[in-house]
Amino acid sequence: MNVDDNNNTFDAIVIGSGISGGYAAMELCSKGYKTLVLERGRMVKHGEYPTANKDIWELPSQNKVPYDEIQKDFKKQNRLHWWVQQDNKHWINKDSEYSYDEVKRFDWIRGHHVGGRSIMWGRHCYRWSDLDFEANKKEGIGVDWPIRYKDIEPWYDTVETFVGVSGQAEGLSQVPDGKFLKPFPLNCVEQYFREEVAKMYPERVVTPGRVANLTEYDPEIHKGLRGPCQSRNRCWRGCPYGAYFSSVSASLPVAEATGNLTIRPYSIVSEIVYDNDTKKASSVKVIDGETREEIQFFARIIFCNASTIGTAAILLNSRSESFPNGLGNSSGELGHNIMDHHYGMGVAARVPGFEDQYYKGRKPGGFYIPRFRNIDEHTKRQDYVRGFGYQGGIKRGHNNSAGAFGKELKEGIFKPGPYYIYIVAFGEILPHHDNKMFLNFDKRDRYGMPTITFDAELRANELTMREDAVNCAVEMLEAAGCEDIESYNNVTAPGACIHEMGTARMGHDPETSVLNKWNQMHEVPNVFVTDGACMTSSGTQNPSITYMALTARAVDYAHKQLKAGKL
Repeated sequence: MNVDDNNNTFDAIVIGSGISGGYAAMELCSKGYKTLVLERGRMVKHGEYPTANKDIWELPSQNKVPYDEIQKDFKKQNRLHWWVQQDNKHWINKDSEYSYDEVKRFDWIRGHHVGGRSIMWGRHCYRWSDLDFEANKKEGIGVDWPIRYKDIEPWYDTVETFVGVSGQAEGLSQVPDGKFLKPFPLNCVEQYFREEVAKMYPERVVTPGRVANLTEYDPEIHKGLRGPCQSRNRCWRGCPYGAYFSSVSASLPVAEATGNLTIRPYSIVSEIVYDNDTKKASSVKVIDGETREEIQFFARIIFCNASTIGTAAILLNSRSESFPNGLGNSSGELGHNIMDHHYGMGVAARVPGFEDQYYKGRKPGGFYIPRFRNIDEHTKRQDYVRGFGYQGGIKRGHNNSAGAFGKELKEGIFKPGPYYIYIVAFGEILPHHDNKMFLNFDKRDRYGMPTITFDAELRANELTMREDAVNCAVEMLEAAGCEDIESYNNVTAPGACIHEMGTARMGHDPETSVLNKWNQMHEVPNVFVTDGACMTSSGTQNPSITYMALTARAVDYAHKQLKAGKL
């Protein structure tokens, strides 16, 4: 439903329509709240995925984007040299239309449209544990999380049941088992790799990746909106089957079915307005992306889900006499403590043998190796804290020789080559006050908004960790008898992993944090932040399932507070 600007009062406003924003909207609408979702980009409905059914040869330039176009529109977005392609470029912001500044390099990859990055996310879903929630306090780093695993465990259950996460129970304390659908099984060589690694390193568990792709269909849960995964491996284009979870295929349709949802695209949120008399936020100001008209919408509660950076920018721009440095920012922590996962380190090799073994088709995820460093005294390192996990896969290569054509090429194509393995490490970045973003109010964009500026970098702990991550990966390949092993350690900038976190962290103390244990602003009680901005540390696990669990928990709390007349 599109918004009628003459009706500008709602029960709730959600800023952003991605992973957490879509979930917030669904939870609020399902509880009976007339909810407005503000999205700065265009409308996208489920099924509106222009390249979802195209083969590579149907795309221009064999799916490659010309150099001149990259230089003009995607120079920052394509620093990794593989991210922007013909099949997904329509989901990615053009630098030429929405740039940002850097004191130090930050790779900010984003898309402005309904559904946001939930259309193109990696879909890996791993629970956090108290190893993560207790680490800051134990090590005296940053501030203590105001929650523990028991606080969020039932919400993981709820979210995983709705989202649909395929996976295999392993009984590991550092990545607790969840409500899993049957896994996409390891192929024959991945299973061999699992077994060989376990012989030499029993604490290193190779398990099927836990991904938000439906291996099983439940009509009660999925309500005819989604179907089982076809293993086409085109997930970042958008799935016409709804086989993987996204806002546009799952949460927003459920919200819309309640009759309580209103979505307004092309709505650039400029600020949240604070009422000094009520000590609450009264409304949200929006710049229409097409007409440049300024419009104000009112609500009893506001959920900020514009992304880690987007939410912080809105809050920093929401200045008033009571909060001259940004809404709810008396602590001075808003915009600080930026985290991501650092990667760009890993290994690749050939797996000999298995010439008589085959696998059929594709699958949307390979294997995962959960964190095994600094778990206990037996795995403790003296040179760095926290740890890393791995994602990888084993595939059979091609066997056609270079320069072949005609009969020789055809015969080569039909003769499979050897198996190859790749492993990529994902490391934890520690919260650091000096890793930050801020607004340059002297430099405005085309909508009159101040320019976002980044000043963040990897530090000594991360750099030391990277070396160990590469060495451990090599050890596992050697244990499995791999050959032609090649390792790499190309230091990436924050943002490159697309797991931005921090900027409005949770904590016990209003003097050192922005949010309380309910994701509620300490100083503005009817404003909640449940996207990546709320995170107090980064863990090693892909974070989206945690955002959704925190969102469901926060909506439940807000609902109870409203019913009790406390909000």
